[in-house]
Amino acid sequence: MKHLNIGLFGYGTVGRGIAQVISRAKNAHAGIGRICVRNLAKHTADTDHPELFTDNADDIFNDPNINLIVEVIDNAEAAWEIVRRALVNGMPVVTGNKAMVARHLPELIELQREHGTPLLYDASSCGSIPVIRNLEEYYDNDLLLEVKGILNGSTNYILSRVFDHGEDYAAALAKAQELGFAESDPSFDIDGLDALFKLIIITVHAVGTYVPPEKIFTYGIGHIHESDIRYAREKGVKIKLVAQVVKISETQFTMFVMPEFVSPSKYIYSVDDEYNGVVIRGECYDRQFMFGKGAGALPTASSILSDIMALRHDYRYEYKKMSYIDRPEYTDDVLLRIYARYTGTNLPALLPTVHVHEQYISKESNYIVADIRLRDLIECRAILDAPDVFIANIPQFFIDKDN
Repeated sequence: MKHLNIGLFGYGTVGRGIAQVISRAKNAHAGIGRICVRNLAKHTADTDHPELFTDNADDIFNDPNINLIVEVIDNAEAAWEIVRRALVNGMPVVTGNKAMVARHLPELIELQREHGTPLLYDASSCGSIPVIRNLEEYYDNDLLLEVKGILNGSTNYILSRVFDHGEDYAAALAKAQELGFAESDPSFDIDGLDALFKLIIITVHAVGTYVPPEKIFTYGIGHIHESDIRYAREKGVKIKLVAQVVKISETQFTMFVMPEFVSPSKYIYSVDDEYNGVVIRGECYDRQFMFGKGAGALPTASSILSDIMALRHDYRYEYKKMSYIDRPEYTDDVLLRIYARYTGTNLPALLPTVHVHEQYISKESNYIVADIRLRDLIECRAILDAPDVFIANIPQFFIDKDN
């Protein structure tokens, strides 16, 4: 690939960041040829190069000088149409849209194979942390046991303000919105969807199996209460929103996203503010830890630039683990230990727990610590969505090896 002439879709925070990093990276031998945006008037009025902007995708796809598509818009279905069209037309693509990739990954893999066109998306998972390429290349074997970590910077910032600075949840959320770490509608982050989509992508490259979003238990931090925070402090732990995929046997793995009580001995305990942290565990190398900024214009743009440079060197994902004969299968038949807080909702009567280890009742709130199967948590999702309910995972996987 000679000089890279980029057709850029989207010019929001990340799009502007991409323009910045490309202008600084002289060895990239890349430039932005055209930029497609939704609101043309908004951008042509605020730029020194209004001639680059268009609101018609055909102006990019029909330009013979464009030889690379970079997509960073915030609409997953529109992104899917752009990326699909590019791959069918033989145009390499870099994207950071985790929702689009997670929902359409099997189709995207097939399109790459059918048309021989590469698609790279390291920026879709953990911003500046090169998780995907490391799982593809360094961990390209079946010795990997677990990938676990903090994949969402917005919720981690909020929880850091709560546990490290003594702020209440509402104030911490407001500050995250003020600084741009959380949107005016923060539900995508707060409900755990951002972490879920990243986990789906990571899982394909970790164990070679795609699991659709609707099959995965996902629970966010929107219902966290002062009593939950007080309980965690009394136990000497922090609450973090944690996503994980875990091999539970040679033939099965499980995965979920939920708040977790994290003890000081864990690597992710000290991952604070908008940072992400990922622990990769294997049979022969125990734990390895990756840390970095998981969001923001320049961290995400630097990951986009890394993918652009990788395409220059003809790199593409090979999805090696998807061709393994003995790939593990996803299961939700796994026993978890949870903390479940409630007030009006009678959780002990409604949840099919296997064993209750602890129960506390007071005027303000009640809680139980109990063992329950993951599939039952999925079945009881509507109950757990009640505004007076909050649950958190008490980790049990590999606990004998970590202390």
